[in-house]
Amino acid sequence: MTAVESKRPRLPEWLRMPLPTADTFSRTRGLLDELTLHTVCESAKCPNHWECWSKGTATFMIAGDRCTRACGFCAIATAKPLALEADEPQRVAEATHRMKLKHVVITAVARDDIADGGAEHFAKTIEAVRALNPGIVIEVLVPDFNDCDAAIEAVLAARPHIYNHNLETVRRLTPTVRHRATYDRSLSVLAKAKTRNSKLETRNSFHTKSGMMLGLGETEAEVLQAMEDLRAAQCDILTLGQYLPPSAKHLPLVEYISPAQFVTYARAAQALGFLHVASGPLVRSSYHADEFSAG
Repeated sequence: MTAVESKRPRLPEWLRMPLPTADTFSRTRGLLDELTLHTVCESAKCPNHWECWSKGTATFMIAGDRCTRACGFCAIATAKPLALEADEPQRVAEATHRMKLKHVVITAVARDDIADGGAEHFAKTIEAVRALNPGIVIEVLVPDFNDCDAAIEAVLAARPHIYNHNLETVRRLTPTVRHRATYDRSLSVLAKAKTRNSKLETRNSFHTKSGMMLGLGETEAEVLQAMEDLRAAQCDILTLGQYLPPSAKHLPLVEYISPAQFVTYARAAQALGFLHVASGPLVRSSYHADEFSAG
């Protein structure tokens, strides 16, 4: 055991999960391998991927598995990205069709090497998924696109139902937690999604969403302020979950947040006017995403 590991707080009971034994997990794994698709479930070492795959769902990660940023919390590899795969949108669409998904979450690595940050690739994937899966709810979890209006509009023009961009943490911790991203830029992206959508010819009825990790050393007052800032940006949906370091090389865990505190935060968020709040130790941005209903 390393010195860093020895100082890490002991994993509480509420974060201990039994491994599922359902055959669906193997079928999901096989389908993703067959179609050569990446998922954030694997690349980001999500603790819930056993459960999600066992239920026959996954969060698709497009534009490769190499990120141009090096955020201190993230397990995705930072390296020079490969070229975009022209047939990837259709492969994602095929996977969602064969998995019979009613709600799909599509995310991507940051692609600062591309002029539009991968926005057009997002749009093509949305369109391919909708064409093969009429009636499916499409949620995108996008990078900040360096706050580029044209990139934000390109994704919105493809008419996703939920436009998700994570704030990740409170203002004070952002410079340490998120490489190259800024707190105000993320708020701007969410606010622009609302305002730019109203100017598009293909105006879409959609919701914005954001999420934060807790346990990095933030205070309750800082979390509440971040919630207020998100509501000021007209964010509709909020997720709050426990930060778990992917390895000893990543940002250290400061504390485990109790389930009771997550309930307190959920109540505060609901009081601020969020339409839907998912708050709990195992919550992740796309975890049980289909539980939100616009109706």
